[in-house]
Amino acid sequence: MAFTLKQLSALEAAIGSGELSIEYDGKKVMYRNMADLVQAYEMVRNQLTATGALAAPSMSNRGPATLTVFSRD
Repeated sequence: MAFTLKQLSALEAAIGSGELSIEYDGKKVMYRNMADLVQAYEMVRNQLTATGALAAPSMSNRGPATLTVFSRD
């Protein structure tokens, strides 16, 4: 099954709101608990990343970097 960005957005919105049901393209899906919802989100995100429909997340968790240069003048 090919996943869509609409499905990923619906899953993100449900996680953010704490709801266990999502709706997309006239379909409604009810999850048993938040763990199942998060697992579905990760599966859809990973599949979209693998197919190139979604950019891969960066591997750094440090945020933006700056460089400081010192000189002995």
